[in-house]
Amino acid sequence: MIHKTAIIDNKAKISQSVKVGPYSIIGPNVEIEENTIIHSHVNLTGYTKIGKNNQIFPFSSIGTPPQDLKYKGEKNSLVIGNNNKFREYVNINPGTEQGGGITSIGDNNLLMVYCHVAHDCKLSSNIVLANNVQVGGHVIIEKNAIVGGSCAIHQFSRIGESSMIGGMTGVLSDVIPFGLSMGNRNNLMGLNLIGLRRSKVSNENIKKIQSAYNKIFKSTKFRENIDSLDIDLKENEFIKKIINFINSDKKRPISLPSDIR
Repeated sequence: MIHKTAIIDNKAKISQSVKVGPYSIIGPNVEIEENTIIHSHVNLTGYTKIGKNNQIFPFSSIGTPPQDLKYKGEKNSLVIGNNNKFREYVNINPGTEQGGGITSIGDNNLLMVYCHVAHDCKLSSNIVLANNVQVGGHVIIEKNAIVGGSCAIHQFSRIGESSMIGGMTGVLSDVIPFGLSMGNRNNLMGLNLIGLRRSKVSNENIKKIQSAYNKIFKSTKFRENIDSLDIDLKENEFIKKIINFINSDKKRPISLPSDIR
């Protein structure tokens, strides 16, 4: 059902099962798949593709040009998966030429009120961004991550799988998978044990992850400390994710414990 006050360009591709609320505006290059609900006063524009069963709440602005001075109007896109909820005043920008031209968001994500996702970001699935999270350009957020309210994530940062960022944290350094990071400028506080248990990771695996964490972050030579891990820890599926994350981009700073020496 499309409300009579909605303004929809006749070139837009919208499934018949999509609902569009009052005063929403949808541009010519927007595609929306089945059973997505666009509430009132939503602006959808740009080369934006939205999957199935999403909900976009009032006053959200999706697909507007990047807030990047380098952007010169080149063709770009925003790709959104299925079963996402974007609450009121969410803003998401498409990519730029420098970042590959695409911003992407996976499935089953919740972006709460006033969240901003900048150009060229890559958000995976089952992510929660609490109220007023500001995500800078080129940020990667892996699956099952939770970011607390009013966090600001610096451009090019990486947030690992199943990690948690405490509220009002300034994220300047990358957060390992399963890590818990917070502070004025984010320090690693340990493991996201609650998240691991909620994900039904066994106690045996949690003990192994904790043991590896203690050995890796016993000193600032954390990359060298990885080499000294026992083989059974290195081969653990969860610890492998931490190791691969750390080693996959050695130019990026890693969030470390504040008392590390």
